[in-house]
Amino acid sequence: MDALGLPYRAVSPDVDEGVPPGTPAREAVLLLAERKARAVAARYPEALVLGADQLVEVGGEVLGKPADREQARRQLMRVLGRVHDIVTGVALVGPGVHTTHVESTLLRFYPLQAEELERYLDLEEWRGCAGSYRIEGAGMGLIAGMEGDLTNVRGLPMLAVVRMLRQAGVTFFPSRR
Repeated sequence: MDALGLPYRAVSPDVDEGVPPGTPAREAVLLLAERKARAVAARYPEALVLGADQLVEVGGEVLGKPADREQARRQLMRVLGRVHDIVTGVALVGPGVHTTHVESTLLRFYPLQAEELERYLDLEEWRGCAGSYRIEGAGMGLIAGMEGDLTNVRGLPMLAVVRMLRQAGVTFFPSRR
């Protein structure tokens, strides 16, 4: 968001991030993105609020944020050497505005030997990350191929966000004179 030069403030939505068991990833991220955006919009009713949530899906299994190193190891072992899907839900809510979008990006990771996997886990990039990796860091070294928007993998699909903001009437490149 900083690169756009638009004023914004990050606000924790303080919402329950639970979804019913078995909820498909696309539905779950949309539900959570809307829940987050609405919670913040209730506190700031005049603001344009962007909410987002991201999950990783591999072979029909949804991977959220790991609780510990062992769960991170299991998650990474599920995605290494395979194609998996990064699914992000985005909701834009404000006065006269309510729009949503789900972005999907396919990633293929290199297979790793056990020793290399442990070295990656030692970096602790898995903390707080769905799927147990952080593409903005050393996790970039896991990617063998990608189909889709890299910004989605990083957490927020900026192509979709810019489109949503423009449709909501946000002015880009304000005059600085």
